[in-house]
Amino acid sequence: MTNPAPILATIQGKQLIRNHYGDLVEIDEWSHDIARKLAEEAGIELSTEHFEVLDYLRDYVINQGGSREVAQKILLALERHFADQGGNRWLYSLFPGGPVHQGMKIAGLPEAPHAVDPSYGTAR
Repeated sequence: MTNPAPILATIQGKQLIRNHYGDLVEIDEWSHDIARKLAEEAGIELSTEHFEVLDYLRDYVINQGGSREVAQKILLALERHFADQGGNRWLYSLFPGGPVHQGMKIAGLPEAPHAVDPSYGTAR
């Protein structure tokens, strides 16, 4: 079992505060450098494609009101937006822990409602 992420951490000279799940508390503190560190903790090396998804997620959640949506609606928005790249299959190839659950965590966003569903084998 891996150690949980520290509640306080410094990444690229910024003091970050995380909740007990390791999610960033202040979403405005996020940057691509912070995303690289968060992804490294998850065992993912970020590529240009990852950043396309992360930037879209942040825009969708922050600027388009997606923060009030359940995970399934966010996933559908992602699938539609990235349909030409391969949709759901492509998204899961980038974020094996789930494009909503893992993607939003790396994007420094709060977890979407119902992103973790133990009945489907998704658990913390």
